[in-house]
Amino acid sequence: MNLNLTGRHLEITPAIREHVLSKLDKVKRHFDNVIDINVTLSVDKLVQKAEANVHVSGKNIFAETEDSNLYVAIDALVDSLDRQVLKHKEKHTARRHDESGKHSAAE
Repeated sequence: MNLNLTGRHLEITPAIREHVLSKLDKVKRHFDNVIDINVTLSVDKLVQKAEANVHVSGKNIFAETEDSNLYVAIDALVDSLDRQVLKHKEKHTARRHDESGKHSAAE
């Protein structure tokens, strides 16, 4: 998994980076096929904004949250991503990926 962490009008400190990495482990725990994650943290006056774009096999998942506290925004972002990844995983496993049940041989 590749992680790209970007800050707009914000310096990414080691504490922020560690918080994002520890929270994103929750997403990785539920779905192993995560290819790439792009996280953008930004500040606009009193609003802290967190955005993430997750590239999984076959789909791009996007989520964004805003809050007055950056850590709360990151937590809400990861919760939103986790719900979306679990939904994608359920849809992915519900599909049939082989030819076993499609055609029955007529005898």
